[in-house]
Amino acid sequence: MTTANNTAIQEGLKRYDATVQKACEKFPERKKFDAKRLYTPLDVGEGDYNEKLGFPGEYPFTRGVQPTMYRGRLWTMRAYAGFATAEETNARYKYLLNAGQTGLSVAMDLPTQIGLDSDDALSHGEVGKVGVAIDSLKDMEKLFDGIPLGKVSTSMTINGPAAVLLAMYVAVAEQQGVAPADLRGTIQNDILKEYIARGTYIFPPRPSMRLVTDTFAYCSQNIPKWNTISVGAYHIREAGASDIQEIAFAFSNAIAYIEAAIKAGQKVDKFAPGISWIFTAGLNFFFEIAKFRAARRLWARLMKERFGATVPKAMMLRVHVHTAGSVLTAQQPLNNVARITWQAMSAVLGGIQSMACCAYDEALALPTEESATLALRTQQLIALESGVTETIDPMAGSYYVEALTDQIEQAAWDYIQNIDKMGGAVAAIEKGYMQSEMAAHAYKYQQEIESGERTVIGVNKFANDHESIKEDNVVADLSVAERQIAHTNRVKAERDNAAVDAALGALKEACRGTENTMPYLIKAVKTYATLGEICGAMKEVFGEYHGGNAF
Repeated sequence: MTTANNTAIQEGLKRYDATVQKACEKFPERKKFDAKRLYTPLDVGEGDYNEKLGFPGEYPFTRGVQPTMYRGRLWTMRAYAGFATAEETNARYKYLLNAGQTGLSVAMDLPTQIGLDSDDALSHGEVGKVGVAIDSLKDMEKLFDGIPLGKVSTSMTINGPAAVLLAMYVAVAEQQGVAPADLRGTIQNDILKEYIARGTYIFPPRPSMRLVTDTFAYCSQNIPKWNTISVGAYHIREAGASDIQEIAFAFSNAIAYIEAAIKAGQKVDKFAPGISWIFTAGLNFFFEIAKFRAARRLWARLMKERFGATVPKAMMLRVHVHTAGSVLTAQQPLNNVARITWQAMSAVLGGIQSMACCAYDEALALPTEESATLALRTQQLIALESGVTETIDPMAGSYYVEALTDQIEQAAWDYIQNIDKMGGAVAAIEKGYMQSEMAAHAYKYQQEIESGERTVIGVNKFANDHESIKEDNVVADLSVAERQIAHTNRVKAERDNAAVDAALGALKEACRGTENTMPYLIKAVKTYATLGEICGAMKEVFGEYHGGNAF
């Protein structure tokens, strides 16, 4: 932009400001907004187009990671699903696939997430409640019965025992005649965020990090199409973080994984293409669009400049998005349909690769078939009727969006540098830095709702005196646990227990040494050793983390 143009815009702004003052006297602005009143070329500033934006599929990937984006292939449409037993969840998967879903997203119940079998005393009351119960390979076989794993992409939200569940998936695929090299999907496998955001950890951090890097190494050699980690920015945000913290804390965790893998002798260009991400799509429409663009650019620069990545796939931020569940309301739940729609739209305009939309009734219970279908239809409507997929990065060049993109990138980078000064993510978690920052933001956010500064329709504005609550909720009752425990007992009675003992013994020896644990986990699950038995064997070597000071 020329100096003359800058001067002309500045003079125009002065005239505009005078006009605004008169307008505000007649119609005062509703409140103090976070955004400026007006954005112009002055807010975007100088910068080389190729360096800041570039072209889709090219560094720095601001405008997208694929050359043709949705004009060539739509994002993978998923629905996060899992409840009760494997048979019931399998039926839901087939229903969703028939409805047009293009990828599976597996929700595990809480006992599975922390490496417990359904008959463990600590599992009582939790079996099949927030996801599907997976005790052994037999459950995984039933979960994917009739679903060709060579043709579907599967995402599994699992962390502490992620390597074990991946081993089960590989074993089921082999039964179907599908080679590991042909499998596509993702294990979340992001253990660091568990210590700050979710709490579904099993082992102390250092052996947990070893399991993560073992999957990196094994998959890069044997399951090259598999995403070995889905860094959980989403869970950090849902635990109370701001949009900026969502990027910065997840990136800092990912930096720790990369450094650990490099220290273990792995090459960044080899394993980094297997790193994927899960982000939130929140309520601030334009901010969310800019967030995805800023995150892609910042990650590309980090990978190139800090870690020396040279292949494009090692620098790409490939994102799965789940619309934000924490902003859904039990009051007036149908309002959530609108909230979910513009969250999903912001993700699409932001250039994501995969998405699952919340069901509108998730603030009340597990989604019904009706609400799960509507969540899927929301994506299909955006993809095929709205027209927003016809051109790539249609928001590029917006003064507001570009200014936000720059602002978000810089703010996230400032956080990352601060964490670097502490010694990295592990040290920052040890100091409680991320946790306290998230808690402070969550407290401020809730205060704004309670004071009315932040509007939540149906909660602190336009609330009904009498709410009608849905009665057709999906609930997993205690009979689910009884059926699951009986099934697991049958598996234990019918298997070769000598083979189980031998496999678990070999696994413990591998854990004591430095060998990659994945081959031993695959052998163990094939004997029908249970998840609890396998994790129990590893606990004997690695120990168990009980909270408090993780390091």
